[in-house]
Amino acid sequence: MGKPVNLNRYRKEKARAEKKVRADVNAAKFGQSKANKTVVKLEKDKQRRDLDGHKVDE
Repeated sequence: MGKPVNLNRYRKEKARAEKKVRADVNAAKFGQSKANKTVVKLEKDKQRRDLDGHKVDE
């Protein structure tokens, strides 16, 4: 006969693993510093301005 298995332990380990995955996703989504967000916004604005500058008015 095998050793008894504590199902609560496995349930809690599974819940911790799911929380870790969710935390990693949120860190990637919301974990940028304000300085980094500002740099990204400025780069997008510059790209938009450069693209608009190449338009031909007819």
